[in-house]
Amino acid sequence: MLKKIRSYFAPIKLVHLKSSLSKTIEVSLEKGKLVLNTENTNYSYGNLQQVLKYGLQNIGASKIATMRSVLVLGVAGGSVIKTLLEDFQFKGKITGVEIDPVINQVATDYFKLDQIPQLEIIIEDAFAFVLKTKNTYDLIIIDVFQDTKMPNFLFQSFFVNRVCFLLKPNGTILFNTMLLTPEDTIRNKKYVQDHNLTNYKIRTLPRMEAHNELIVIEKQD
Repeated sequence: MLKKIRSYFAPIKLVHLKSSLSKTIEVSLEKGKLVLNTENTNYSYGNLQQVLKYGLQNIGASKIATMRSVLVLGVAGGSVIKTLLEDFQFKGKITGVEIDPVINQVATDYFKLDQIPQLEIIIEDAFAFVLKTKNTYDLIIIDVFQDTKMPNFLFQSFFVNRVCFLLKPNGTILFNTMLLTPEDTIRNKKYVQDHNLTNYKIRTLPRMEAHNELIVIEKQD
């Protein structure tokens, strides 16, 4: 209880780990809540959770209530999964793809993702999973980072076309991006212009955090 109170004044680091993929991983107590961070950014349960919740609210609770299958590319500590369950009462199946087994173990030990019956975690590269899966989804959440860096494949036409193909009719993609340089802003504008596909509606949401921009792709009937 004392640690929880102290965490409102300054973050308290509980775990510090090294990973070949994510480099530095930390679990901290901040303002009474556990959060998962890397060296330079929040991965789960901090500002990122609010960003993705904002994106889900924009998609709409009534639409999410009709969904039966969600794919999360980039699970980390699983804050967006907890948001779906606790704030949107999502009842369908969630498939989470996480490349880093160290982060997955932290998510199990500290955030209890293994206790969610409707969640299946797959330890695999997101690109490889998207290439081979035969399943389709009502919602695909893309939240793939290595610290503050985003893999190039996320912005390549082949990957975009493939994730769009995996959407069910009226399905939605929620893509979280990080903008740290002017080049990143140009990259996102080009992404939206280049992937304004037939039968798909693509848009960006007004930013609630300076360095995060959400892109929404909706499959039309």
